[in-house]
Amino acid sequence: MNPLGARAVSAGPAQLNAALAESYSNVRRTTERLCAPLTADDQMVQSTPEASPVKWHQAHTTWFFETFVLAPHLPGYRSFDPAFRFLFNSYYKQVGTHPLRTIRATFSRPSLEQVRAYRRYVDEKMAQWLATSATGAPELAALVELGCNHEQQHQELIVTDLKHAFWTNPLSPAYLNRPIEESRAEVPPLRWLDFDGGLHEIGHDGELFAFDNEGPRHKTYLEPFRLASRLTTNGEYLEFMNDGGYRRPELWLSDGWDTVQANRWEAPLYWQQQDSDWVTYTLGGLRQVRPEEPVCHVSYYEADAFARWAGARLPGEAEWEVAAGGLKVTGNLLEDQRFHPSPAGGSGLAQMYGDVWEWTQSPYTAYPGFRPAEGALGEYNGKFMCNQFVLRGGSCATPRSHIRVTYRNFFPPASRWQFTGIRIANERT
Repeated sequence: MNPLGARAVSAGPAQLNAALAESYSNVRRTTERLCAPLTADDQMVQSTPEASPVKWHQAHTTWFFETFVLAPHLPGYRSFDPAFRFLFNSYYKQVGTHPLRTIRATFSRPSLEQVRAYRRYVDEKMAQWLATSATGAPELAALVELGCNHEQQHQELIVTDLKHAFWTNPLSPAYLNRPIEESRAEVPPLRWLDFDGGLHEIGHDGELFAFDNEGPRHKTYLEPFRLASRLTTNGEYLEFMNDGGYRRPELWLSDGWDTVQANRWEAPLYWQQQDSDWVTYTLGGLRQVRPEEPVCHVSYYEADAFARWAGARLPGEAEWEVAAGGLKVTGNLLEDQRFHPSPAGGSGLAQMYGDVWEWTQSPYTAYPGFRPAEGALGEYNGKFMCNQFVLRGGSCATPRSHIRVTYRNFFPPASRWQFTGIRIANERT
């Protein structure tokens, strides 16, 4: 699959280089803006093995461009620091060895200023390379576009990892210089929307950018199904909790029940009870749980248990994609800088993009005919196709230009630190 699709064919080298340079600069500036309110101390925290320090995210995304674009393709390129090839490698075994993920918070050296200097150095070299005609080759342009989308993934991780880091601080510090505004909207009643069964096509069609795991496009058969018109709200999830949801083993998968018991879960991540009220940590600080907002930071196990309690199930990823086909990418996304789910509004199929990633019941596996890319970049997605579930739709921390109908996110079923939520589905009778 050509990640650039038709655009690489129709655009001349000069136009393609200019578009790539603009995309690259925009993505890199967005990362800098996200990090601007943070101190050097803030950027060192790694509060869970799933997360990484903000400083590491900035260095690793720079490492990606240096390792896969500049080193092999810019004649005479000299690395900023040869030790960084090892230090900021995440998991690319074909590139070489790398530190354990769990010790990234110990990297007090290089300093934040050195990491910023590393970013500036690579930015200058990328600008030099993008100003040449060498990038006219579609396969080289595809590398730059992959690097930009890779950094957008890490922008979302900066937000989610920082939220977990600040939540672990007893002071509950705020990232935003304002509280999350109160939501006053009345949530429309949940309605069931019907979709036809039969033979459908899903997966990326080869136009524009996509990750390799989004294709090939292929046919799949679906039974007629129903999808909830909006996301599950905090109020609805509170009903599940008040009905003993966390104390009823009949609602839970076996491994899910064991996880609940081992971790003593009794509410979504970031919720805590104050007297008779529930409050939640947000990037604007602590606030009351608002019943009209989508429930967030729940695991696959919790989403599945809620769906069973509601007499429903989670959608399959093919059902989600068929339902979302033709919808524009609109919603509460990173550019809105709310960094918190918003209540549903309007009519029809709402909140398919943004707010929260939606768990599906689909295991993360390869599509028919999938082949990973050759070389180290083939490690990007394919080797994680085990013991994870697919999520769809993006969240309030996902860049708008990064999400699309075929995008397949994936996490282990116990994960909760991402902005993950619930949309229920059912068979159509």
